[in-house]
Amino acid sequence: MIESSNGKELVAHEGNSEMEPHVGMEFESEEAAKVFYDTYATNLGFIMRVDAFRRSMRDGKVVWRRLVCNKEGFRKFRPRRSENRKPRAITREGCKAMIVVKKEKTGKWVVTRFVKEHNHPLVPAPANSRRTVLLSQTPDEKDIKIRELTAELQRERKRSAAFQEQLDMVLRDMEEHSNHLSRNIDGIVQSLREIQSKKIVHSHS
Repeated sequence: MIESSNGKELVAHEGNSEMEPHVGMEFESEEAAKVFYDTYATNLGFIMRVDAFRRSMRDGKVVWRRLVCNKEGFRKFRPRRSENRKPRAITREGCKAMIVVKKEKTGKWVVTRFVKEHNHPLVPAPANSRRTVLLSQTPDEKDIKIRELTAELQRERKRSAAFQEQLDMVLRDMEEHSNHLSRNIDGIVQSLREIQSKKIVHSHS
């Protein structure tokens, strides 16, 4: 397994033992773990689905993620609205295959659980069509990302407002100091004029 410095690209070679996940495997980011398991799924012959997550109680960021086979769980039965409609194909068969990754204090994402076995046939993709798929975010992830960006924007606005307030205070101090110097200079000039006037009066007398 070769991972880029940003953790978003993965190059894997067929037959490489490192392609199989294992407990303790580390990733630079959650996205890197997704890309890895998606590549593993494609090579093995199933489709990955981004499943449950947990957030930090401190900052609300995702710190735990479960990635599963798309046949995980069972579809809820819903009565058909019309007898003429064809029943949907069964796509979930209760498959238990998954990995669980958790964000550690170091910032690394570590595999804490790996279930390899599937309860259905696997259909590996042809070798010439195997490639890394960059995943589109789920609605939950998009909402989280929007909240994170909104919070970051609010922090930047507050920071900018604080800087502006400090700048205004400095400018006010400079203006006040300038006014003070101007008053002092005016006072000195006035005193010199008074002294000069007195000298002129004395010289005439």
